[in-house]
Amino acid sequence: MALQGHINHLSTQHRKIEDIINSEMSNPDWDELRVAALKKQKLRIKDELERLRAVIN
Repeated sequence: MALQGHINHLSTQHRKIEDIINSEMSNPDWDELRVAALKKQKLRIKDELERLRAVIN
């Protein structure tokens, strides 16, 4: 089940990025460019997760 392991890894990365975004945005001087880049990365991971989950089902 290498595919399931990859999905689990991506899910973990997705959650970590969400935590980083929330932490960054809680700072009054948060960096818009950093948050935008993190959101793009998170979206790419989400898209990959959806693609992989569609393969399983």
